[in-house]
Amino acid sequence: MAKEIERKFLVRNDSWRQNVTSQTSLRQAYLSVDTDRSVRVRTSNNHSAKLTIKFGSGTITRDEFEYPIPHEDALEMIEFAQGNVIEKTRYTVDYHGFTWEIDVFEGAYRGLVIAEVEMQSETDQPRQPEWIGREVTGDRRYSNQALATERLVPERVHAISH
Repeated sequence: MAKEIERKFLVRNDSWRQNVTSQTSLRQAYLSVDTDRSVRVRTSNNHSAKLTIKFGSGTITRDEFEYPIPHEDALEMIEFAQGNVIEKTRYTVDYHGFTWEIDVFEGAYRGLVIAEVEMQSETDQPRQPEWIGREVTGDRRYSNQALATERLVPERVHAISH
């Protein structure tokens, strides 16, 4: 079992784009959700896919199981999505020993940009780039699960912090 340890932030500007190290188009759908667990299917760049199961309601740390699955199966599973299918492009930026993942949302949440940094320990203190805005770790309104399964809220789409 793997542990997911991450912090999440809104993004204040586009200056991160000059340091991008990778780019991946993602589509993800939640197949089952509860307050402390979820089952998600995600496709990457229209050719690979993973099934992810997460447990826990912790703010920073959750148990995570992830398995590659056939892309065709994922496309069929997406048809069973609860709520919205999340569409986004994920960019990575390396900054002072940490890899930041910047999600630029499309579709229903076009305009929303969120950065996440995965850590080895909850006590890690990653240095924050100047383009990082307000921290939203633990604010479930910005969790992918909530974005996919709860009613669309216009403020979320235009919540880029200055």
